[in-house]
Formats: sequence, structure tokens, C-alpha cells
Amino acid sequence: MQHVILTMALLFSTIILGQNSTNLNIEKTNSITVSIVNALNDDGTANFALFDKENFRKQPLQAKTSKIENGKSTVIFENVRNGQYAIICFHDENENKKMDFELNGMPKENYGTSNNSLSFGPPQFENSKFELLNEDVVLEIKF
Repeated sequence: MQHVILTMALLFSTIILGQNSTNLNIEKTNSITVSIVNALNDDGTANFALFDKENFRKQPLQAKTSKIENGKSTVIFENVRNGQYAIICFHDENENKKMDFELNGMPKENYGTSNNSLSFGPPQFENSKFELLNEDVVLEIKF
């Protein structure tokens, strides 16, 4: 009888501890759908990069490439945790997988950022940031 009670106690404690550790490891994630709506042509691809503040314009958290059809291109960043993010995208017309620049530093290829911030110089996180809080986000970027 003592053996049965000990076994039952061990079984219930294992179930309870297993549920608690499972609940602690589950973190809600969402998706970010991003579309370019005004590419000048369908040549090449559209490249998208998702950043947080710490890695902005460095190594992206996620990167996606998509074909352009009728001036439009869409990607979905999945499994993104709550937080502040920014997206930079560019039209890679010659498909060399990098943004091309003139000798004076001006971009040869169209680009845009989340919030459609138009500023001289490179994109800034503060102008491009948006908040992801417990629901999916849909963004439209214009070049």
C-alpha cells in the first residue's frame, strides 16, 4: 500500500512540474507581413530584412527575398517575439544580392523602410521602428 501511494505521489508531482516548465517555455510569437507596392519594374527581386535596435543595419534577425509581380512583392516574417522592430527592403534589379551605390554614395536601386520614412542619408531605427504586441502586423512599404 505504501508503495502504491508513493508511486501515485511521484506521478502527480511529475505531471505538475512538467506542466509548469512547459508553460514557462511557451512564448507567444506573431508574424509580420510586409509588402512593397510600387516597384518601378518586375526585374530582379525584392529583399527584406528584419532588425531590432541592437542590430539595425547590421546582421538581420530574419531576411527574405521575393519575386516582384506587377510592381508588388510580399513576404512574411514568422515566429517574431513581441518588441520593437524595423524593416529595410530594396529592389535588387540586377540580382547580385546587395544594394548598389553610385560613386558619390547615392543608391542605384530603390529602397524603403517601415513607416515609409523619407530622410536624407541612411535609414535610422527611430524613424523606422514599429511595435509588435501580441498580434500579427501588416506593413506596406513604398519606395
